[in-house]
Amino acid sequence: MDSTGINPTGTTTAPRRRFLQKLGAWAGVTAAVPAVTKAQTPATAGGSTDFLPKYALAQKYKSLKQSSYDRTGGNADRFQIKAGETQELFSSAGPGVITHIWFTISAQGAMHLKELVLRAYWDGAAKPSIEVPVGDFFGLNLGQYQIFESAYIACSPGKSLNCYFAMPFRRSARFTVTNEGKQDVGAFYSNIDYQLVPSLPADAMYFHSQYRQSAPNVANTAPNPKLNPDGKDNYVYVEARGRGHLMGVTLGVLQNADGWMGEGDDMIFVDDEKKPVINGTGTEDYFLGSWDFGGRDASIPFSHHFYGAPLIVNPERAGGRYCCYRWHGDNPVTFTRYLKHTMEHGHANDRADNFYSAAFWYQSEPFTDFPALPPVADRTPRLHIPA
Repeated sequence: MDSTGINPTGTTTAPRRRFLQKLGAWAGVTAAVPAVTKAQTPATAGGSTDFLPKYALAQKYKSLKQSSYDRTGGNADRFQIKAGETQELFSSAGPGVITHIWFTISAQGAMHLKELVLRAYWDGAAKPSIEVPVGDFFGLNLGQYQIFESAYIACSPGKSLNCYFAMPFRRSARFTVTNEGKQDVGAFYSNIDYQLVPSLPADAMYFHSQYRQSAPNVANTAPNPKLNPDGKDNYVYVEARGRGHLMGVTLGVLQNADGWMGEGDDMIFVDDEKKPVINGTGTEDYFLGSWDFGGRDASIPFSHHFYGAPLIVNPERAGGRYCCYRWHGDNPVTFTRYLKHTMEHGHANDRADNFYSAAFWYQSEPFTDFPALPPVADRTPRLHIPA
């Protein structure tokens, strides 16, 4: 380096020297600033705690559980539910929030997932806000177990069923399960975790879940071109009035004919009963798969956080079975007066497959009118092969 500050490579070092001189001056100023006292730190002065996870802060609720434990202190930690009987699973005064539901069942009936009906009542309402066969509520819409995990429901090894939807209630909450089968249920194990809270926000909404089926759907035999601009003959997942937001659906499909069952588009009516506001591009697209879930011979079951088809058996053939789910947790579909969530059964409703579904949503009212639950014999999936 020469006296001009230029090193042998031809670059100057003067700017860097000046920067280092300034840095030293800044360090001196910083050293002269008094240390912040403990009393001034955000944590002790009521400042932001955004840097901490919620579970590291003081909680304002009381954690509780209601279960099927043996009240005598023994090991018979289960409910036994005879054919035709109803068992209360949960009852609490509010305000509170149900945070988790776990069931596991031992029953002789092969279709007990379709025969057992789960109901929930908020704030003393006479009508249920949840009325769904247990299997459909937990995404097992065809009455058979399949291991999978999603954001809100799951089925684990050992045939255990889990639900993580938050379910607030202001005055009271009550859950029941009814055995509509012809055989007794020898063991229904239940754990329902909940919180009692000082109060709920004014805009806290009530959780709802409704069962629907069409077994079979009625195929549209109109000549080509097949057009369906208004969705009037679509399969309906849910129809509700009031204010709320849609969280998603589970769907079981039993194919009654060969071919791809999922060419139907999703159509959601929001605050307008005549025209859908949301229009999709196909059944497998709505469930966030693609291309027939892989096709007749390459379909692979899948289950992810917000979407999945964990059961795919004998695809694109008569007797083929699918169980699918889709959650709108990233963007719940809001409505202020009216909601109808529908889907075509085949392109322009040209297929007559069996659909069995449950819809999940929140609403400002503690109950809404549900259509009559189909008899248990009609809920059992059976092929309807055209003559």
